Amino acid sequence: MQRHAHDKTETMLITTRQENRRWRARRRVRAALGVTLALGAGASEAQSTQTDTPAAAPTMLPGIVVIGTTPLLGIGTPLAKVPANVQTVRAQDIATQHRETLTDYFAANLPGVSVSDAQGNPFQMNLNYRGFTASPLLGTPEGISVFVDGVRVNEPFGDIVNWDLIPVLAIDKVQLIPGSNPVYGLNTLGGAVAITTKNGRANPGGGVDVSGGSWGRKSAQIEQGGTLGPHLDYYAAANVTNDNGWADHNASRVRQGFGKLRYSDDDTTLSLSASGADNQLYGSQTIPRSFLDNPRQAYTFPDLNRNSAGTLTLSGEHFFNDNVELSGNAYYRHLRSENISSNNNTDYGSIDDDGNVNTLQGSNVDSIVSTDSYGASLQLTLLGKLGGIGSQLVAGVAADFANSHYTASSQDAYFTADRAAVGIGGFAPQTDAKTRNANYGVYLSEMLSLTPQWTLTLSGRYDWSSARIGDESGVQPLLDGYHTFSRFNPAVGINWNPLASVTFYAAYNEGMRAPTAIELACADPAAPCSLPNDFVADPALQPVVSKTFEAGARGHLGAATTWSAAVYSTTLSNDIEFVSVAGSSQGYFQNVGKTRRQGLELAGHTVIGRVGIGLNYTYVDATYRSTWTEQSPANSAADANGIVTVHPGDHVPGIPTQMLKLRLDYAATAQWDIGANVTWRSGVYAQGDENNQDSNGKIAGYVLVDLDTRYRVTKRLEVYANVTNLFNRHYASFGVLGQNFFNGPGHAFDGANPVNEQFVGPGAPRGVWVGLHYAWD
Repeated sequence: MQRHAHDKTETMLITTRQENRRWRARRRVRAALGVTLALGAGASEAQSTQTDTPAAAPTMLPGIVVIGTTPLLGIGTPLAKVPANVQTVRAQDIATQHRETLTDYFAANLPGVSVSDAQGNPFQMNLNYRGFTASPLLGTPEGISVFVDGVRVNEPFGDIVNWDLIPVLAIDKVQLIPGSNPVYGLNTLGGAVAITTKNGRANPGGGVDVSGGSWGRKSAQIEQGGTLGPHLDYYAAANVTNDNGWADHNASRVRQGFGKLRYSDDDTTLSLSASGADNQLYGSQTIPRSFLDNPRQAYTFPDLNRNSAGTLTLSGEHFFNDNVELSGNAYYRHLRSENISSNNNTDYGSIDDDGNVNTLQGSNVDSIVSTDSYGASLQLTLLGKLGGIGSQLVAGVAADFANSHYTASSQDAYFTADRAAVGIGGFAPQTDAKTRNANYGVYLSEMLSLTPQWTLTLSGRYDWSSARIGDESGVQPLLDGYHTFSRFNPAVGINWNPLASVTFYAAYNEGMRAPTAIELACADPAAPCSLPNDFVADPALQPVVSKTFEAGARGHLGAATTWSAAVYSTTLSNDIEFVSVAGSSQGYFQNVGKTRRQGLELAGHTVIGRVGIGLNYTYVDATYRSTWTEQSPANSAADANGIVTVHPGDHVPGIPTQMLKLRLDYAATAQWDIGANVTWRSGVYAQGDENNQDSNGKIAGYVLVDLDTRYRVTKRLEVYANVTNLFNRHYASFGVLGQNFFNGPGHAFDGANPVNEQFVGPGAPRGVWVGLHYAWD
């Protein structure tokens, strides 16, 4: 939980019991962490990096920025003492730009972050940070952990992140923590996203927001917060969005709801929150380059994801005295995710054992994952002295469990002239499997204030993870298996504050990702699978281990300018890749040795008169460090057997090497604000081109310009407008090599003569939306 320190003169104004409770908690932070008056407001401004106000209108810089250095509620740590380039986004930052999704906001504003569209739906983007991915697509190697109020929302089945299930309207703060921070547990290879939701005491009153515009998009949001007597507060929010989609078959229907009831007194805070979502998201898939005469068309359809989820979370914290705090949570989460996908038959034209020619054009596959997950965490914070040195010791335990049921069935299909997959007969079962995951973690973090200028942080976590997979169909006994993984991951960091306006830091940390059930059940070269459609066998995979070095500096110049710089290098051992099998859409997961992501982040923000300027630059060098081979028959550099060899130094596909982002805010009048985002992203290699030798080359880079404006008609009423892709650029954010079976006249099916092509995920054309926001006390 974030706790801002106040100047002593402000404490004289505290009159209510609840305000006094907050001041007492903040006073504990200042006393315990050694944030002296000499490092007061000036030092805190120095620690407010560019990411605290990357897109906000010109405002005064905030007070001491406190970072949550563990997933749970807690005292937190002043940014001056955090050895990492942490980025913070607040609710107002998100509300100012009125972007459709959280991933879209990240991509336009935050250093090191990009998105790629592999599924053709804006609510299902892959988010990439420092070369690591948080994706909703099953089978994608995940490397970022995501938390909402301390609950990890990476789905246990595949570690995916369903961004559409996160209630953006209810977000109070987002912190992007880089590196392999072990305290955040499994899968934190490249970073963690920690989301904190609003509460009624800090967000009293309410508002309603309605908007509409391009592609038939209509959205309505409502929120309300307040207090119920001296100790209770409440907050509730709901969102309804209908979007016909910019492409032919990528409509979205989003329904989200969130509620929180909270009790707080002088020393205790307890909250019970519930969130739910019920969404239908159509995707247009990637399309071959030969289809780009009409980028709105789908390769085949239908492709639909139905996601419904509900989460109940109980969390709290209690101060026993000024030096001892206990916090914890317990949660239950239910997810049902159904995917209906249309696929062409890669075996078309082949001859079976009986001498018959395979004339089946395609299939429809229906897969359902149903998961019940639950768990609890407990954390103790002790403030005091250790050998005469200021100390903050955090000790925690966590246990998470999940039961998943996966079923898949397939239906033969043929394609119409517009490539709709029409079913033939009924669906035949393919896979029926159940999995059970259990994860236990124990962690410690010790922060020592060696001197007023030097801070040492030591931390570590021991994780034990198990995955049990069982065949429920009775015809796939090779699925049955039980796997365990365990490791202790350490971290160390040092901070130096030579001046109130400057911080230098350096850190080393390690993390681990245990192979998911979906990877373990598809890791046999002799029995490939077509995930996410079926399982075959579950030979062992090794866990992925990350080791990260980071160094950087941040600070401020005067009262209006903040800056930051960071360099980092993360090496993964036993990285996991999905390797295709020649002549089919099937493949298997395998450990491929080492990969490395290293890079540079530079950022700054300043205010000049009525103009706010935020600029950041990112360089990411993501390469393979081991030699390995894969089947990639669509790669023009493949040998006669469809094999390519990946060498050390070859770049990992899908990761842009360079990004440059500019945010401008102009306060035209006291009522009228104008903003603009300019984003440049360099080109990327397509999946399947891991050797970087395919003749198609990279997916080209692009520049996007977005505009937003807000006019306050009255104190309560605001009108706003947004324009994305102002210059209507044609671009693609994702690519994969494959075979095009629709290369006949007018893109008709010609399964006998498939053509190797580069498939791309086209970006949306220009879009314009207008909206009204009305607020009340």
